[in-house]
Amino acid sequence: MKLVYKNIDKAGDGSVVLIPEEPEDMWHAYNLIAEGDQVRSSTIRKVQNETSTGSSSSSRVRTTLTIRVESIDFDTQAQVLRLKGRNIEENQFVKMGAYHTLDLELNRKFQLTKPEWDSIAIERVEMACDVTQSADVAAVIMQDGLAHVCLITASMTLVRSKIDVAIPRKRKGNVQQHEKGLAKFYDAVIQGIIRHVNFDVVKCVLIASPGFVKDQFFEYMFQQAVKTDNKVLLENKSKFMLVHSSSGFKHSLKEILQDSAVMAKMSDTKAAGEVKALEQFYTMLQCEPAKAFYGKKHVIKAADAQAIETLMISDNLFRCQDVATRKEYVQLVDSIRDSGGEVKIFSSMHVSGEQLAQLTGVAAILRFPMPELEDSEDEQSDSDSD
Repeated sequence: MKLVYKNIDKAGDGSVVLIPEEPEDMWHAYNLIAEGDQVRSSTIRKVQNETSTGSSSSSRVRTTLTIRVESIDFDTQAQVLRLKGRNIEENQFVKMGAYHTLDLELNRKFQLTKPEWDSIAIERVEMACDVTQSADVAAVIMQDGLAHVCLITASMTLVRSKIDVAIPRKRKGNVQQHEKGLAKFYDAVIQGIIRHVNFDVVKCVLIASPGFVKDQFFEYMFQQAVKTDNKVLLENKSKFMLVHSSSGFKHSLKEILQDSAVMAKMSDTKAAGEVKALEQFYTMLQCEPAKAFYGKKHVIKAADAQAIETLMISDNLFRCQDVATRKEYVQLVDSIRDSGGEVKIFSSMHVSGEQLAQLTGVAAILRFPMPELEDSEDEQSDSDSD
């Protein structure tokens, strides 16, 4: 994301002008823009023209509109953010108060004005504009005939390519057909890696499969790389890591990211930090339950006692339509940071974020045990489910 202009005063009033440059930036924009915000961007509007003879024709014109956002729709496949709202500035083509849908797209700048910029929104802008936050882990999850090439960025797991090739069974007298099918499948996976993995940014490529599929593929890939003198693959051989997975489907990524050897290799990536924090939480929940809590009421009580060492919170909670609820979560994050605690904001589009969502989206590891919170669990469980 490119920051063109930023003017936010101490009271949190002001605007920024941003240009989304990568698909990941659209996700940041989705998290930044809330209902009630003002967004200004160039757009195409259908205009009816009436001639002097009374006949009418319609034409499409490009104009710049400012709308007050009423609804937000994020198309993750097309990487387009659709904002619907009423026009709030005079325009020769669009009446004041008329509805319009702005499509925010890659490489098209937009201005975002908020009634109040809180610490989470400002942090999101800073994170989006930091080029070091790009995808630094890739994963190829495979089984015979099926592979998924994924990029694991700081905030989402993107399936970049799905390869599905029918491989004939290995039968007597039919071994050649099986070998041919296998080679065709492996070649398609190699092309997927070359096309979608940027080795300038990616620090680690995980190749995961059940059985020996990963080993056979790895051997085949580097035999081909030597044959074709593929310098990109040969120079980055050390970045590949073979790990076990239960299948070639995307959901196997969760177990791979929890593998301690994988964690060590990925230790300098944000995604790994989140997975590690969640692992610690689950361990604490089993061994010292009085130091691990989830659910808004318990976590806020622990925060009031300045007991939180690590807070895990889903970015989903900052997208709530109720301003008061969002403020409550922002205050929670600010108070924990002020008392020296660590805050990890999980992305709801990341495997670890999906796991956190199952724990209400907010969980905490405490500095010291608070058994009194456990005692109040029974009476709170009814109101928590509301």
